[in-house]
Amino acid sequence: MTDHRFEATAMTTAPRMKAHTHAKTGGFRLLGRFRRDRTGAAAIEFAIVAVPFLVLLFAIIETSVIHFASGILDTATSTAARDIRTGRAKQDNWTTSSFKQEVCNGLSGMFDCEGRLYVDVKSYSGFAAADLSSPLNDDRELDDDDFGYTSGDRGEIIVVRTFYRWPVIFDFFSLSLADMANGDRLLGSVVTFRNEPFPW
Repeated sequence: MTDHRFEATAMTTAPRMKAHTHAKTGGFRLLGRFRRDRTGAAAIEFAIVAVPFLVLLFAIIETSVIHFASGILDTATSTAARDIRTGRAKQDNWTTSSFKQEVCNGLSGMFDCEGRLYVDVKSYSGFAAADLSSPLNDDRELDDDDFGYTSGDRGEIIVVRTFYRWPVIFDFFSLSLADMANGDRLLGSVVTFRNEPFPW
């Protein structure tokens, strides 16, 4: 004789067990997806790494620009100094403004010659007597009181110095490239030579 109560109980229990197993499996799957989902973690990691990365990136860019500008200043100074060496500057009676303008002609539009360029041209009895000291004083300010200009006579030792106050845009604590009190960086170029034996 068949026990219909047992069959009914078995039929009722089976779906419940399947539902319980399915719910348990689904819960593990949801937990697994949550653990594998690193969207929020990636955002936090990027926020932590991005700041020092951008600081380093901007520092590298500004360092490259400063080196590029320094190279341009060197070229412009050497070109203008050649006119002193060959006697053209003396023949044309150059002044400080004349030489400064000649240097300016060799600079690109990224330079502000009017308020940031300084020139110093002096003659010496020998190379050992040449003054190559930094024009920055103890307060890290540019001291140009002793700056002057002379094209010298033939055979004389000439020291040409040009300085440019480069504005530092990126200033971040120890990564700052500024060496002046006002936040600028002083670029400098020096050319030393003996004047040619020009006839005048």
